[in-house]
Amino acid sequence: MSFRNQINVSKLPDHVAIIMDGNGRWAKEQGKLRVFGHKNGVLAVRDTVEGAAELGIKNLTLYAFSTENWNRPKLEVTALMELLVSTINKETKTLMENNVRLNAIGNLEALPSRCYKELKEAMEKTAGNTRLTLTLALSYSSRWEITEASKKIAADVVAGNIKEEDITEALFSSYLSTHQLPDPELMIRTSGEHRISNYLLWQLAYAELYFTNKLWPDFRREDLFEAIFNYQQRERRFGLTSEQIS
Repeated sequence: MSFRNQINVSKLPDHVAIIMDGNGRWAKEQGKLRVFGHKNGVLAVRDTVEGAAELGIKNLTLYAFSTENWNRPKLEVTALMELLVSTINKETKTLMENNVRLNAIGNLEALPSRCYKELKEAMEKTAGNTRLTLTLALSYSSRWEITEASKKIAADVVAGNIKEEDITEALFSSYLSTHQLPDPELMIRTSGEHRISNYLLWQLAYAELYFTNKLWPDFRREDLFEAIFNYQQRERRFGLTSEQIS
């Protein structure tokens, strides 16, 4: 039986975050350059987004390019940026047809000007869509995000906009780039790696973590459904006991 048919749609996570890992290894297994894996990874993105929308998930965040990825070979980085532009151009129509809003977090101004321009235009074009918010983490690092939020809070304290005693977890969250999104309830990582890799460190505090050996280009909506079914079998206690929850 398909995992899709076993999912309780009344208990879906509001927000699923994914670390899309394994493109390079997948390409190497095919005897191809790493960029070949990234190109095939786009197919996995499309099917996963469509699967999330089909289920009724409201927020999906994909770790597309980390701050550390800028240190990769120049040829790969250039190819990735070109792929980003072409993918946004090709997929915007599909996003509109599926009522999906495109969002992005990270140090976006570090992107090449053409990438930044295409991204902003796609975000503006899809801004009114309501079925699913697809957030791309681009030039993103959680430590960078937390540091930037701390700087903004410090500046507001100095300016007298807020007082030290006003600083709470809720206020700190409001300074993060994800302030308009609920915290992820499920985080999926492909390729068999078992680490978070500087991804949404604050936001994942109580997320359920799911790891699969599938390399990202092989990941499809049925794999997403399996992860969500697995998530629904877990007991989320948030520091309480099982007896308290029941």
